Amino acid sequence: MQTSLRGIATKAKQDKKHRFGNLYGLINRQALYQAWADINKKAAAGVDKETAKEFTKNLDHNLNELLTTLKEKKYKAKLVRRVHIPKGDGKTRPLGIPAVKDKVLQRAAARILEAIYEQDFQKCSYGYRPGTGPQKAVQELTKEIQGKYSYIVEADIKGFFDNIDHGWLMEMLKQRIKDTAFLRLINKWLKAGILETDGKVIHPITGCPQGAIISPVLANIYLHYTLDIWFEKIVKPRCQAEAYLCRFADDFICAFRYKRDAERFYKALAGRLNKFGLEMAKEKTKIISFSRFRKHENTSFEFLGFEYRWKVSHKGKDIIARRTSRNKLRKSIKAFTAWCKENRNNRLRKIVGMLNTKLRGYFNYYGVIGNSKGITEFYNIALKIRHSYHRHPADFAPQQSA
Repeated sequence: MQTSLRGIATKAKQDKKHRFGNLYGLINRQALYQAWADINKKAAAGVDKETAKEFTKNLDHNLNELLTTLKEKKYKAKLVRRVHIPKGDGKTRPLGIPAVKDKVLQRAAARILEAIYEQDFQKCSYGYRPGTGPQKAVQELTKEIQGKYSYIVEADIKGFFDNIDHGWLMEMLKQRIKDTAFLRLINKWLKAGILETDGKVIHPITGCPQGAIISPVLANIYLHYTLDIWFEKIVKPRCQAEAYLCRFADDFICAFRYKRDAERFYKALAGRLNKFGLEMAKEKTKIISFSRFRKHENTSFEFLGFEYRWKVSHKGKDIIARRTSRNKLRKSIKAFTAWCKENRNNRLRKIVGMLNTKLRGYFNYYGVIGNSKGITEFYNIALKIRHSYHRHPADFAPQQSA
């Protein structure tokens, strides 16, 4: 399949209007084994309660059985198990957990979609893509807006994953795919029933469940057509000067040199999102004056856990300073406290490895130049929290990276 995917990627790059057929047939035995190798074996079980460890015991049989149902066009997606994950602000994020077989098949299909759409996606898109990530998005954003722009549109889409319009998504996929069997396969996952925690089954008419392996690439495809292409081909050419978009999944920032361009975009954005079944969260979407010539306004904006504001460096230069946003710091502390509480009956010696991993992950992400106060504040608070549950907090002290 790897050779076939390279061929698809090459064709997709060479011919931006080509529609691919015979994709369903690419999901063969080799593709399923590769997909199995890719998926997270420690993830939670689906509605059938079968874990990856149990699936492995009869791996050949299970994958062959899955392949047979595909060839005979008898495959049916199982219900998706809904769980609610605390977000740190008192709210929860609903996640959909597919069965193991569905995860494997979704990963195989996702690899095909990635081969096609990685050739189409814009540079502004950083979420859930090979070779990119939140750190790269933060770095590129900071570099790009350094002195070029004066106004920021901080935008938010209300309940994006729950409101993806199935009809529009299928039409978008048809721009590049003509294989009806492959499209039906994707539609089965979109229409799969959701088993709620109270035992009720919901049959969705919109949305793409967070937690499903296929969801990130489908979400990127949806916003590629809804936002990225529109911004590149319609918004930017109509601006008086430079305009810039940086998007990570459904979280995005737009920058403009002139206020008039920012205002026109703000007004047009709601209508554009509404056309595709999405809604702009007006209370969270705003235009921010953000110019090095107006540092006295002390304005800032937030993106991917960081707060950005202009300041003067020790050398007297205007720079954009980044620090952990207060909102993200509160959420991180709340999540860390909950984790400590869950593990309060375990000896520190037993959990010190996990503890260091958690702290190191935090420092690796937020340990950027200029944010030493932010990570030191988190570390000191984490130390106090840990001390309240165990007697020897000094047993953990991961090296800080800033």
